[in-house]
Amino acid sequence: MKGKRERSHVRLSLYFYWPLFFWIGMILCQVLVFVADRRSGLLMLPFTAAGSVCCLLLLLYARRRIRSDLLDFAVNYTQVQKALLHDLALPYGVLDTSGQILWSNGAMKEVFAEEKRKDVLQMMPELAKLGLPQTEAEGVRMTTVTYRDRIFRTEMNRIPLPEDFSGIGVGGEGGDGLIALYMFDETDLEGIRQEMEGGRMVAGYLYIDNFDDLMQSVEEVRRSLLAALIDRKINRYFGQAQGIVKALERDRYLFAIEQRHLAELRADKFSLLEDVKTVSIGNDMTVTLSIGMGTGGESFAQNFEYAQIAIDMALGRGGDQAVLKEKDNISYFGGKSLSVEKNTRVKARAKAQALRELMMGCENVIAMGHRLSDIDSLGAAAGVYRAAVTMGKKAHIVLNDVISSIRPMKERFSVEDGYPEDLFLTSAQALERADKEKTLVVVVDVNRPQLTECPELLSKVERVVLLDHHRQSSDSIEGAVLSYVEPYASSACELIAEVLQYIGDGVKIRPPEADALFAGIMVDTNNFLNKTGVRTFEAAAFLRRSGADITRVRKLFRDTLEEHKARADVVRSAEIFEGAYAIGVNDAPGLESPTVIGAQAANELLDVVGVKASFVLTPFQDQIFVSARSIDEVNVQLVMERLGGGGHLSIAGAQLPFTLEETREALKQTLHKMQEEGELT
Repeated sequence: MKGKRERSHVRLSLYFYWPLFFWIGMILCQVLVFVADRRSGLLMLPFTAAGSVCCLLLLLYARRRIRSDLLDFAVNYTQVQKALLHDLALPYGVLDTSGQILWSNGAMKEVFAEEKRKDVLQMMPELAKLGLPQTEAEGVRMTTVTYRDRIFRTEMNRIPLPEDFSGIGVGGEGGDGLIALYMFDETDLEGIRQEMEGGRMVAGYLYIDNFDDLMQSVEEVRRSLLAALIDRKINRYFGQAQGIVKALERDRYLFAIEQRHLAELRADKFSLLEDVKTVSIGNDMTVTLSIGMGTGGESFAQNFEYAQIAIDMALGRGGDQAVLKEKDNISYFGGKSLSVEKNTRVKARAKAQALRELMMGCENVIAMGHRLSDIDSLGAAAGVYRAAVTMGKKAHIVLNDVISSIRPMKERFSVEDGYPEDLFLTSAQALERADKEKTLVVVVDVNRPQLTECPELLSKVERVVLLDHHRQSSDSIEGAVLSYVEPYASSACELIAEVLQYIGDGVKIRPPEADALFAGIMVDTNNFLNKTGVRTFEAAAFLRRSGADITRVRKLFRDTLEEHKARADVVRSAEIFEGAYAIGVNDAPGLESPTVIGAQAANELLDVVGVKASFVLTPFQDQIFVSARSIDEVNVQLVMERLGGGGHLSIAGAQLPFTLEETREALKQTLHKMQEEGELT
């Protein structure tokens, strides 16, 4: 700044002395002409004398008047600038480095007319959070603030002081320098923006989960009335939100509402899900709906794509719930009731035939479950192995860590019993043998990629099949060529047992595989006590006919005395939270499979009178494993999803990278908050 000012002074001084330079030039020219030709010099002499007089007059007298005129112009120009700044419609002010207003124009004075304070950081806390610029190199700091129901976009930049002002404390406590503050009133613009945002379309699909079973549960003459009552409730609900509804089929609807009404539906947590359950004209079954909505897309078509993803997610999680997809965010509402078991096996037959076609089109099959595989994961993988081998394909099972609960069953798949040495592969071995185009990966008993035995395997091959009974989460496996997810099923082994019945006539299950599949069903149902339907017993009967031995299975899954004691200690020391939720800790040392003991203890805690749900925390591998169980009063899946886990309504879990006390506190806070919100009943 100083150098620039000095250069301006030099240019101005040179401008004032131009008559002197001109006079010197004239004298030189006169001398040169006189030397060259005396007569020409004498002729030019009067003109040189007149020019010299003019230059001297300009140098001595006109320069003062020019300086005076320049000074007057500068003063007037400064006044014009000041008037322009003062009358500028844009609020503008100068602050010191502590946030005090040193000067402001008329528009800013109007904004702060009712304020006695001069500290903008106190008047607008958003600026205090942003902080004032400390150096000129930072550039402009921008943020949006709200002040007295007005919305302002503010810009601040540091203005360094000239050296003449340094050291006199003009900058404030923060040092020398000033801060320019600009305030752009965007209240009206924000109102227009919100109006446009509120007018955006939210696309949605609505399915009646159990329409066919509902129609069969009432007399034929009442079926049209039942359908009309359901249709009326659907149209009335979305009509209150000024939406449009179009029936695509008897049990499927397409609807659209404006974005501004979505908050209302969120606030009442999509009460249509519960309201439609009151429809009763003699039907034995309760009406349940699945709703999928999409918003936030760049076009109407993309919103409908989001809605399709959302409805698939709602159905994959068991129905009776609403799913809202907003770009990368997915929200869930409802989903508190048990999934309704479907008596028809058309879907199982279709999925089995599709799986057969995929297996016939590959050279080798790799079955993979979740990390720390349990017997349900191992049994389901064994069933996939048998189907692939029957079709003449090379098959393997990915298994890294063998916990004590499945070791006896794994040892039955030995070379002596006719199984290949490379039946079980580690993750590294599986990645070596997998071929992008020739390998089919079948994922069982898990739908989240990060929880599989080898997540890298999913991206290495082109074809992935998903067979699972857990409710889908927002981060489930994407791009599967075949997905068979049925939350109503008791276990993955039940699904595989059904698939094996329809995948081909030549499938002959061997006793070790039948035992593993039967054990998977038995463990996941807690000896056929939890989540057991007609199809569960039919699958168990099929496995029994295939050679499963109940006595042999029971012997394989006997516990040691230490495991019995550890389970008893968890039950003995359990805490009853809020009078209904049992929270226990399984931290007994020396257990080979502590997570299994935790799950078993959670099941036993449900036998205590008054316990609606049980949660057992197990420290293992630098994480806290949470096993959650309930009978029918609490949806533990919703609880675990808030903690980053998932599962079923009555069986769920989570893995948290916290300490034991942090996990216990997080669980209590979640239970307390959900109970206040009414999400646990």
